[in-house]
Amino acid sequence: MTSIFRVCILAALLLLSSPSNAVEYELREDGGDIFGKVERIRTRYDDTLIEIARRYSLGYEELVRVNKGVDPWLPGEGTQIVIPGQRLLPPSDREGIVVNLPEHRMYFFPKPKTGESAKVMTFPVSVGKMDWQTPIGVTKVVSKQKDPPWYPPESVRKEHEARGDPLPRVVPPGPNNPLGGHALRLNIPGGAYLIHGTNNPDAVGMAVTHGCLRMYPEDVAVLFEAVKVGTRVSLVNEPLKMTRVDGEVWIEVHPPVDAQGQSVAVKLEDFEKRLDSLLGDSEVAINWDIAIEALREASGIPVMIGLELAPESDTTENPLVEAVSPAMASR
Repeated sequence: MTSIFRVCILAALLLLSSPSNAVEYELREDGGDIFGKVERIRTRYDDTLIEIARRYSLGYEELVRVNKGVDPWLPGEGTQIVIPGQRLLPPSDREGIVVNLPEHRMYFFPKPKTGESAKVMTFPVSVGKMDWQTPIGVTKVVSKQKDPPWYPPESVRKEHEARGDPLPRVVPPGPNNPLGGHALRLNIPGGAYLIHGTNNPDAVGMAVTHGCLRMYPEDVAVLFEAVKVGTRVSLVNEPLKMTRVDGEVWIEVHPPVDAQGQSVAVKLEDFEKRLDSLLGDSEVAINWDIAIEALREASGIPVMIGLELAPESDTTENPLVEAVSPAMASR
């Protein structure tokens, strides 16, 4: 059996039977925006990174990005794989659904019941590709539908016709329907923007859609049951996230995209402005070597870049700040 055929069979089985790996994380009572953890696992003989990504509720691209040098199709038995499960919340109200487009990730904040702590659920999503970007802004869920038919917009039908792959006016529910088994319609002009499942789960976590938000079938099933019509949806563009937690300064960087949908680097001046706003008048030692490397790598893994200084502390005794530029060490 060829490896390609084996992968196709496994993908079909996953599509039919995968339980959701979505986890509810309890949020910190002090308002700290960090949760989860980075793990390291060893591959099995028949693993691929597509399978591992889905197993851990990750997008394929975010897993490949932090495992450079690993063959995504044949990593081999016993290969160490980094699972990027630690995250910073995007700067947004902790309400409803928040989708951070550069991160290709959704955050859902269920309303806590009386006496319960606030929680968050997070899922990888596919977002709009070049020339079909998902719009930024605040909207809401206006309807929900199980086993939705797909009515391809005229623009999408023309695109398919141009490449010799014409679409019918209606695609009924079933295995050939790209919306999968669940759809939540957003209140965006045109009415064509959905959060939905897929019949192609391998592409979850990429910029490949016509503006919709595509999820693993098992994840959208969980979201569908948890979300009510009227739920607020915030679509944000935050490639750089940062927070202060327990006297530590953390950043998380994702490859930003420009107006044409192309990946670009986070500008150092933008980072410095955000950092100044976060720190205010606090005395904080920032390791600029670590910070600049995190900006360059844009790995999506949170990195600690600084520590609050105790009064009259000696920063040279702290290994975090050994590489700090003397001119910019203290703020």
